[in-house]
Amino acid sequence: MTVNSTTDIDGLLGFINASPSPYHAAENLAQMMESEGFLRLDEKQTWQLKKGGRYFYTRSDASFVAFIVGQDMAERGLRLLGAHTDSPCLKVKPSPELNNKGYSRLGIEVYGGALLNPWFDRDLSLAGKVSGVDEDGKLVSALINFEKAIATIPSLAIHLNREANKNKSVNAQKEMNALLSGLREDFSFRDLLLAEVKVEHPELNFVEVLDFNLSFYDVQAPATIGLHDEFIASARLDNLLSCWLAADAIRHAGVEQTTVLMCNDHEEIGSRTEAGAQGTLLNDLLARLVPEAAQRQQLVRNSMMLSIDNSHGVHPNYSDKHDDNHGPLINAGPVIKFDADQSYATSSDTAAFVRWLAAKEPALALQSFVTRADMRCGSTIGPLTASNSGIKAVDIGNAQFAMHSCRELAGVDDAHTMRALLDRFIACEKIPF
Repeated sequence: MTVNSTTDIDGLLGFINASPSPYHAAENLAQMMESEGFLRLDEKQTWQLKKGGRYFYTRSDASFVAFIVGQDMAERGLRLLGAHTDSPCLKVKPSPELNNKGYSRLGIEVYGGALLNPWFDRDLSLAGKVSGVDEDGKLVSALINFEKAIATIPSLAIHLNREANKNKSVNAQKEMNALLSGLREDFSFRDLLLAEVKVEHPELNFVEVLDFNLSFYDVQAPATIGLHDEFIASARLDNLLSCWLAADAIRHAGVEQTTVLMCNDHEEIGSRTEAGAQGTLLNDLLARLVPEAAQRQQLVRNSMMLSIDNSHGVHPNYSDKHDDNHGPLINAGPVIKFDADQSYATSSDTAAFVRWLAAKEPALALQSFVTRADMRCGSTIGPLTASNSGIKAVDIGNAQFAMHSCRELAGVDDAHTMRALLDRFIACEKIPF
């Protein structure tokens, strides 16, 4: 089995740029699949699935699932690609208006484990979901994206804090409220949202905003940078890079093998929601695919998951933060992630299987990552999915710098290598253990 694959880097950058929130990511993935002939499903309805059929749906507008119904599902199992649509960010509080000292600001709360310092002095916009009522009094909702920079979080001048470059800590409650404009006594954030909804969705006849889930984001567009354009610089590489690569692989996959792409929301905050990996999303799909319990168990044990989430590349300025034998390099191949306490789902069997796939001609480079013995690693949807479903899993991802910053860095070559590895995984007829 040989697979030579590349991915469309410009398409990747465009997808990330158009996906400033999990809602937008899920909708853009849906549009991608629909353009390839996948059929949209609704979890509230009865499904009539066919062999060779290609389908997709969303849950809570922010988690995305696409799947192909292959042959002999129970005997061959399924190939599951897992990623997540959310990224650490700054969210707008429910009652955010802060008007004092001649300025209008918005109060924020931190979503996930964000690096806070990079958010200062950036050109920020807002995107997400707005819910309200229309002219007939019906509940309606819409996605919005201001696109232009409407806010910033100015740093305090060094003259007013001479210790700013020494052990700087950030108080998110006091120091990260977003500056929106000079003070206007009639300022209402909900009125601002209502006006934006009317501009973007005039057909909905919105008359009142009841609630919202909105995130700030840096408007600087994704780009390839470096002396030889070898790096990808962008917000939300963790984990929209993985979402794109997995979606690109499944939309070009054949229909013989049952394949599932599952991009969960809420990974960055523990996945404990109906749309997260600790919810029922995967098991609900498995019950639809194979209603009979014994056959479904057979399917599960013949299946495997690649939990695709970026890894920490060894930073040349902070190389002592890595184990000497496990410092992945950007553009040196995808990284298999290990943890003795199973914060990553990788086992020796699943790692060996991935190495076996990569060794096929032409060989694909792989790397390994484990944290220093005196540090804790992060977590992914891999162990949660494996424990909830019983499906074997391996955690793997591309090396990157500045994880959880509002501007991250990954490798162009790694994107192509990961895409090729995903194609080999999907095409494999049987999991050999």
